Amino acid sequence: MWLHLVVLVGLYYLLRWYRERQVVSHLRDKFVFITGCDSGFGNLLARQLDLRGLRVLAACLTEQGAEQLRNETSDRLQTVILDVTKTESVAAATEWVKERVGDRGLWGLVNNAGICTPTAPNQWLTKQDFVKILEVNLLGVIDVTLSLLPLVRKARGRVVNMSSVMGRVAFNGGAYSISKYGVEAFSDSLRRELCYFGVKVAMIEPGYFITNMTQGDNFLENLQASWNQTSPEVKELYGDNFIADFLKILNLLKPPWPQNLSLVTDCMEHALTACHPRTRYSPGWDAKFLYLPMSYLPSFLVDLMVYWCYPRPAKAL
Repeated sequence: MWLHLVVLVGLYYLLRWYRERQVVSHLRDKFVFITGCDSGFGNLLARQLDLRGLRVLAACLTEQGAEQLRNETSDRLQTVILDVTKTESVAAATEWVKERVGDRGLWGLVNNAGICTPTAPNQWLTKQDFVKILEVNLLGVIDVTLSLLPLVRKARGRVVNMSSVMGRVAFNGGAYSISKYGVEAFSDSLRRELCYFGVKVAMIEPGYFITNMTQGDNFLENLQASWNQTSPEVKELYGDNFIADFLKILNLLKPPWPQNLSLVTDCMEHALTACHPRTRYSPGWDAKFLYLPMSYLPSFLVDLMVYWCYPRPAKAL
């Protein structure tokens, strides 16, 4: 019985390994559009795909970021300035992409642009704090995708959306987890719609990686700003020591080993170049062995885990 089960599991993983090693042909003729290429995952992916010979169309928020990327890559890579929160900017970038891909269409769309602050207890935040993140991480993804979808359909290509393990387990307040839960839902519905047209949709759900977005100083400044804007009543409830305790917990969530950003970009590259990409990729050991298992546990168990590790407000019952 157990032997048969082990054999079946082994055969399953052997077959999956074989399927996932098959690579799409004529990659050098394919265009890939990536948002958020100023730094972090988007910047590394743009350079990685350029080295592989794909025709990378890199969208940056700033001209400085675009110039730096051009200086580090081949002449094949082209850049455009894009603010995903502005529809007119998305429309202009779409026309720019159309001019470059022509009748070939767009093989890959990578929605990578994102922000994670302000992140704080929900009671510290305002509606605008939620809107700020949702406009980039969710509404921006939707706007860019819908604008470029006709070109992706033409190429029977791929859509790769940057999600997060926080799109499966919401540890902190603020709109970051909300936006990633939204990306998960949008990607699921999009995948099912587009399968009829030969288009594949993949989600990248990384664990904790150190990028410009998650640097400690930037996060602390935003956390302090959220605390400063909250009401005296809420400040009394949480107490002056809550920020320090909150940061300690976040530091504990950081993996004790360095996580190479290429673990994420390799997954993105596989989703774009494999004949049989996965629906979800979970780079990072913390994602595989902590957050994903937690997402399948009963809610009361996850609540208990968060309750015992989360810092307690000064006036908690």
